[in-house]
Amino acid sequence: MATVTETTIAQKLEALLKLQTIDTNLDSIRKVRGDLPEEVRDLEDEIMGLETRLAKFQQDVADFEEQISNYRIAKKNSDNLIIKYKEQQMNVRNNREFDAISKEIELQGIEMEIADKRIKEIDFKVLNKNDEIASVESNLFERKKDLEIKQNELQVIIAESEEDEQKSLKDREKAVKTVDERLFKSYTKLRDNARNGLAVVLVKRGACGGCFSSVPPQRQTDIKDKKKILVCEHCGRVFAGVEDVIPAPEKEKKSRAKAAPKAEAVAAE
Repeated sequence: MATVTETTIAQKLEALLKLQTIDTNLDSIRKVRGDLPEEVRDLEDEIMGLETRLAKFQQDVADFEEQISNYRIAKKNSDNLIIKYKEQQMNVRNNREFDAISKEIELQGIEMEIADKRIKEIDFKVLNKNDEIASVESNLFERKKDLEIKQNELQVIIAESEEDEQKSLKDREKAVKTVDERLFKSYTKLRDNARNGLAVVLVKRGACGGCFSSVPPQRQTDIKDKKKILVCEHCGRVFAGVEDVIPAPEKEKKSRAKAAPKAEAVAAE
C-alpha cells in the first residue's frame, strides 16, 4: 500500500513538473514579443476612445447645424410675418389697430435680431468644434499608423514562433489533464503570484529553485523520497525533487591530482 501511495505522489509531482516545463517554454516564447502585445492593446483602446470622441464631436456639429437651420427658419417666418403685418397696416381703420400691428412688427424684428445673434454664437461653436475634430482626426491618423506598424511587428514575431507555441499549447492541454484538479488550482494561483512564473521547482545546490532560500539536508531527503507533497517554507512553491549534482569529469580530477605534487615541488624550491 505504501508503494502505491509513493508512486501516486511521484506521478503527481512528475505531472506538475511536466506542466511547469511546458509553461516555462511558453513564457520564453511569449517573452520574445516583449511589450508589443500590450502596446497593441493600448493603441487599440486609444483609437477606440478617439473614434468615440470624434463621433461625439461630429454629432455636436450636426446638432449645432440643426439649431442654426431652425433659427434661420424662425427668422424667415418672422420676416414673412413682418411683410404680412405691413400689408395689414395699410388697411387699418384706426390708430389703435395701427399701433397694435406696429408692436407685432417690432416684436418680429426683435425675434429676427435674436435669431441672428444665436446663429453667430452657434457658428462660433461650430468653428471651435471643427478645430477639435481636426485635432482628433490628426491624432487618430497617427495612432492608426502606429498601430499598423506595431501589429506588423507583432505578426512577424508571432509567425516566427507560432509553430512552437501551437505545439506547446497542445502539449499543455494534454499535461493539464494528468494533473490533479486541486493541485492544478494551487499551481495556477502560485504561477499568477510568481514574478518568474515558477510554481513547481527543484532543489538546486541545496536551495529552492524559485526563491533560492536554503533547504535543510533532512528536508531535501524528504523531498527526494516523494512520500508527500512539500512546499518551500519561504515562497510556497512546490518541490518536485532534488537536482542531482553532476560529478566532475575524471580527466579534470586526474589533472588536478598531477598538478598538486608539482605545486609542492615548486614551493619546496
